Amino acid sequence: MDEFPNSNSDSGAVICTGRLRLRPWRESDAAELYALASDRRIGPAAGWLPHRSVAESLLVIRVVFSAPETYAVELLETGRVVGCVGLLFPERSNFPIGPRDAEVGYWLGTPYWGRGLIPEAVRALIRRAFRTLELENLWCGCYEDNRNSLRVQQKCGFRPHHELRDHLSEVTGERRTELVRRITRDEWLQFPDRDR
Repeated sequence: MDEFPNSNSDSGAVICTGRLRLRPWRESDAAELYALASDRRIGPAAGWLPHRSVAESLLVIRVVFSAPETYAVELLETGRVVGCVGLLFPERSNFPIGPRDAEVGYWLGTPYWGRGLIPEAVRALIRRAFRTLELENLWCGCYEDNRNSLRVQQKCGFRPHHELRDHLSEVTGERRTELVRRITRDEWLQFPDRDR
C-alpha cells in the first residue's frame, strides 16, 4: 500500500476557499453533524443511513471521519459545519482504483443546497489531490437517480467512465446502478473552471 506523506488527518491540513474552510472533523462537531446527517434526503441518496442520535454522529466522527483527507466543510461567514468532503484511498474506495488514485466523496446539508458550496469544496479538494498529494486519477460515483451529485461532478470536470449495475450497498443492503466518473490530472490541468 502506497503511503501519502501529506495525507494524515493529524497533519491538521486546512483548505480555505472564498466561502469555505475545509478542516479536520472535531468531536465537538457531533451535534451539528447529527442535525444535518439525520435528514433522510441526504444519507440514502449517498448510500448511507440517516444518523439516529448525536452519539452515533460522534462515533462516525471518531471512526469514519478521522480517516486521512476527510474534511468538515465549514461556512466561513458563520463558522457552522454544512457538509463533508474527502478522499477515499484504494483500501477504502467503494470500487477498485489504482494505487495513486482516490475516490472523492461529499455531501451537503439540505439547508445549504443550491448555493454552489459543494462544487467549491470539491474543486479545492481536487487541487489538493493533484498538486499537493500528486495523485494521478480521481474517481467519483453516485446512484443514477442522484441528479444533484451528477451536476456536482460535471461542474468539477469528472467524465463518465463506467456503470456498476445492480451494485450492492453494504450499508443499506440495496442494489442500485452506480455511475462512475473520473478525472485525470492531465484533464484537470485543461479544465477551464479548475481554479474557481
